[in-house]
Amino acid sequence: MAMPHSNIADVLRGIPVSEPDHKERMAQLEERLAAMKRSQEPGPRKEDHHSQAQLAWRMVTELVAGLGIGAVIGYGLDFVAGTAPFGMIVFTLLGFVAGVKTMLRSAQEIQREWTVEETARDASPKRDRDEEG
Repeated sequence: MAMPHSNIADVLRGIPVSEPDHKERMAQLEERLAAMKRSQEPGPRKEDHHSQAQLAWRMVTELVAGLGIGAVIGYGLDFVAGTAPFGMIVFTLLGFVAGVKTMLRSAQEIQREWTVEETARDASPKRDRDEEG
């Protein structure tokens, strides 16, 4: 009778493998597979509040809203005061300025958030290296 081997080639040649050896090998294989799956799992997913498209649409909306509100106010004043088209032109330009100012404020806010996140991300690996060394 042949000695049981744990070599797959021996199994394919018909050499018997003992049942405990087979179970042990299966357990080791399952452990290795589980470890490999854990290593390939993505980290905890951070909730991304702003995608690039959302930010772009936010900027466009702020600009268009400023233009629209300025134009409506200017048209209303022109209608009431009878000064067409001067009120509409002036208030449309003022609306444009207000929209650009709002866009810039939003961009600074978003940049501040990204800078804080990037600083936190850069600082955490540095702390880990400092603790190891």
